[in-house]
Amino acid sequence: MTDILLRERHQGILRLTLNDPTTRNSLSEAMMASLAIALDEARQDDETRVIVIAAEGPAFCSGHNLKEITARRRDEDHGKAYFAKLMAHCSALMQEIVHHPRPVIAEVNAPASAAGCQLVASCDLALASEQARFATPGVNIGLFCSTPMIALSRNVSRKHAMEMLLTGEMISAEEAERIGLVNRVVATQLLRASVDDLASRIAGKSKAVTKIGKEAFYRQIDMPLADAYDYAARVMVENLLMQDAKEGIGAFVEKRAPDWKDR
Repeated sequence: MTDILLRERHQGILRLTLNDPTTRNSLSEAMMASLAIALDEARQDDETRVIVIAAEGPAFCSGHNLKEITARRRDEDHGKAYFAKLMAHCSALMQEIVHHPRPVIAEVNAPASAAGCQLVASCDLALASEQARFATPGVNIGLFCSTPMIALSRNVSRKHAMEMLLTGEMISAEEAERIGLVNRVVATQLLRASVDDLASRIAGKSKAVTKIGKEAFYRQIDMPLADAYDYAARVMVENLLMQDAKEGIGAFVEKRAPDWKDR
């Protein structure tokens, strides 16, 4: 049986590849469970410094598995309990990406729709090929993309998010870059190399510093301005007392490469 999630680790970069092309890499129960396990294991792995989420096949991720959802309508409660569990599971997965101590990069080489678009938006960074497309098309099948809306509206402006949500139409990779859903678009044949280059540059930083910085970014983003400055000042003090801050500043002053200890 083919693994639906492939894992590859090289020089501190953990690559997780969605590998269920027959369902267009849907976020099935099995796929979400596999991703959750891999992310949890990466928390404990000192060698992992950056995580990349990529995909094989004709789609990056098509969102929830609608066949699984339809099958549970035969339940006594018409699927209500299952739907609640499914949405909770998906929400927990997206929050795990946001709160993960390692930076997470989406490598998008094909369409990402519904919860697949949510997956891209939940990652810290995203690079897309010219072939990538993005949509929150639930409105077209009577199912407004309410949970994908959470991640989408935290990445792009309200009006851009509402247009995607209300029309359900696909947008190009270039449009996704313009509105801030992805960092940049590169030629298809250069996508993996571009992601590897970005991941390697991040992996070369202090793991302790990127961890404290990522956590601070998401905690401050929705705070009132004064509260955000108070919080960030405390983080800066904590960071300044870390060994890697002492080493990094010393290396800069002494004009040499830093020797990170990740603490």
